[in-house]
Amino acid sequence: MSVVPYKDQETGKKTQVAQMFNSIAKRYDFLNHFLSAGIDIIWRKKAVKLLEQTKPQLLLDIATGTGDFALEAMRLKPRQIIGLDISEGMLAVGREKIKKRGLENVIELQLGDSENIQFPDNHFDAITVAFGVRNFENLEKGLSEMYRVLKPGGKAVILEFSKPQKFPMKQTYNFYFKHILPVFGKLISKDNAAYTYLPESVQAFPDGKDFLTILNKIGFKTTEWHSLTFGISSIYTGKK
Repeated sequence: MSVVPYKDQETGKKTQVAQMFNSIAKRYDFLNHFLSAGIDIIWRKKAVKLLEQTKPQLLLDIATGTGDFALEAMRLKPRQIIGLDISEGMLAVGREKIKKRGLENVIELQLGDSENIQFPDNHFDAITVAFGVRNFENLEKGLSEMYRVLKPGGKAVILEFSKPQKFPMKQTYNFYFKHILPVFGKLISKDNAAYTYLPESVQAFPDGKDFLTILNKIGFKTTEWHSLTFGISSIYTGKK
């Protein structure tokens, strides 16, 4: 059974995740940077750097949220970035950020389902996802869709939380995730479930080598796993 934000509801994970992000959208950016002490910004920079050699012109950012990864990817000088997300609330915040920077002609944020991507086969030069694959209702279906719309030779870069394995980071991380983060998350976001769901979903996610195995099963080639900040986060890459 998949981990869901609102255990008292009978709706599916996808519906609940959209509801959760709509609920916390206006406070999401602040919480993201506050609860990670700004390290999430460094992680995104590292992930984007892995695409520098491929110089993608048409890029798809899945689970784009408020558009932070799409904005960071502007360093690649792409022709167009399409950001896809199931939360209209998050997209609204993202569109405001893009408008302020005058980038509407390059970055377009669209409401869409990552497990049923509304683009043809072999369409994008590169695909990015930051902290989004963990929220897929069906992980393999979402990854298969990413593979389908990626051009042959195109690269996928996936940034996701992972579980530290070594003392003392493992113990420190688990304490923070289970006892500190939910308290601050609830206090600031006003959503009781959102920051309880986060550690639960990370715990349930098949990270590290297990995730590489899934990428290989989907069909991705030359897959790699880069562990970040003592294993708190990971970047996974694969080519079609």
